[in-house]
Amino acid sequence: MTDVARTPHQLGNLIRRARRKRELSQSQLGELADLRQETISLIEMGHPAAKLETLLSILAALDLEFRVAPRGKDSELDIEDIF
Repeated sequence: MTDVARTPHQLGNLIRRARRKRELSQSQLGELADLRQETISLIEMGHPAAKLETLLSILAALDLEFRVAPRGKDSELDIEDIF
């Protein structure tokens, strides 16, 4: 199943759920991603100024990937039209 995040808050919730599913504390995830526990906390709370590099480090530590796709199931926009 694929989860969709369209806001920083939604992304933070998805990261929190994935971390908890793997039974990791914020500190443990921070160690895996080479980040401070405080940074993990801010991301999970939906801090809007998170760097992409930081988010990618967290996703990699959780064995997750970042994908770009058109919004919604009924979208007529093809991804090739974007680029």
